This record gives sequence, C-alpha cells and structure tokens, in this order.
Amino acid sequence: MKPVPFGYERPRDLQEALAVLGEAKSEARTAAKIIAGGQSLGPMLNLRLVEPQLIVDITGLAELKQAERRGDELVLGACVTHADIEDGRIPDVTRGAMQGVAGNIAYRAVRNRGTVGGSLSHADPAADWVSALSALGARLTLRNLSGARMVAMEDFIVGALESALRDGEIVETIHVPAMPASAHWGYAKSCRKTGEFAHAIGAILIDPSAATARVVIGAIDSAPIVITNAAELFGGRIAGDYKDRFDARIADVLLANAGVSNAAHRHIHVSVLKRAVREAGA
Repeated sequence: MKPVPFGYERPRDLQEALAVLGEAKSEARTAAKIIAGGQSLGPMLNLRLVEPQLIVDITGLAELKQAERRGDELVLGACVTHADIEDGRIPDVTRGAMQGVAGNIAYRAVRNRGTVGGSLSHADPAADWVSALSALGARLTLRNLSGARMVAMEDFIVGALESALRDGEIVETIHVPAMPASAHWGYAKSCRKTGEFAHAIGAILIDPSAATARVVIGAIDSAPIVITNAAELFGGRIAGDYKDRFDARIADVLLANAGVSNAAHRHIHVSVLKRAVREAGA
C-alpha cells in the first residue's frame, strides 16, 4: 500500500518551519505532519493510518540537532537521534542511564535515523523515551510562531498517540536534569522479541539519601503511570533497603486504577517494574 498524495515542504531553519506550520493552520490544513527521522510516521503513511495534506521535513534544521549542558541540566534539540546518545556524542548528565535506554531501542538502523523529539511527538505509550524521560524528570520546550512554553514530561503525553502539542507547535528542546551522585536508576522492559515495541516498561529514579523516588509504569494503553512521590510503593518510606521493601500489591492497585483490568497483564507490568527496582538496587 502507498500513502495518499501530500504536499511537501523542507524549510531551511526553525523559523521557516514554524511559519509553514502556522500557514497550514491558517488555511485549515489541520492534517499537516512533521517528519524528522520518519521511523514512526513513515509506516503510518504507508498503512494510511494518517493521511496528511502536508509533510514538513525538519531533518535539516541545525537548531534542532544541538545538545549541550547548561548548568544542572542537559538541553537536547528535538532532532538528536537515538544513536547520537547511544554512541556518546551527547554530554552525559544521567551517568549512563540515557545511553542505556538509547542502545536498546529497536534496531541500529532505526536508532540511526529516529529522533528523541519525533518519538515523543508520536506519543506511543510503548516508546522508550516516553517512560524514561518521565522518570528522569525531563521538561520540554514547545514552540510556535507566537513563542515558547515549557511542559513537564509527565504532562506532555495525555493519552495513547495523544500529546499536549497544539496546532502549529513543535517540540524544540528536551531538558534533562543532571542525576545526583546519590541517585540510583533502573529501567526494564518486556518485548515479545528483540526490536519490537515493549508491552511493559518499568523505570525508577530513586535517591535513598534524599528519600525521593520517581517511578513510571509504561507501555499501557494510555499515558504512562507516573508516580512522583513513590513512598507508597516502598512501605511508606524510601530508604537504603528499598529493593526489599517494594510492594507489588500497591503497583497492582495502581495498574487496576489506571484501567488495566486483565490480571495477567498487570502481573507482567508488576514483574517488569520489580526488575527495574532490582536493577536500581544492584
């Protein structure tokens, strides 16, 4: 199957890209789509799951390929690829956490072209960055012709394949806080076979010395479950023995409350989260 015909624009810079998107909005061309790496949009076009009137190609925008440390955070342009992170071409403020996530996304060919901003904009609940960056406490700068706004990662994904992006808006940068030296990181996922999207993801950033933890249960049929104050998962307190105090029953209740009604599916999610907790405590 081939995609339906569509218009194509390849802007020279970010301002021109925003102008094209703004013009598309003013002409009521609501089906304008941005393409970066194309690893999500390409298959959807071929399967006619989306039928845009216009494709705006941002792969050549140098402004969106920058990455630098600014104070206590990493600022990533939206068109930084998974391979850029995997290969260490990006400053590391997460003590290897992001590099580990990037290196286990799909296949190398996908990682060479797929971008962080594109993955987030697609808003697939099973995508690694959706869960990992929520656990890391990332924020996103969203920009249109009128200006920019900052959105917390946990507020950006509002449902399966639904994000907080407005018409004419683009993910410009991703802001990732530096991981404290005392913090522990764990990330685990379950896939039917290597390279496929996960059907369960667990991520945890926990700092026993500060008694704080962020826990994410991802790859459910909606936005990930993000627990920013996760003491309830560890018997009411976060301390050095958190690995032994993890309460699988609380995780099961959280999943049930999020609409995961199948007990077998909840068991898989809880097991994957338990693996992430053990990895953090290793």
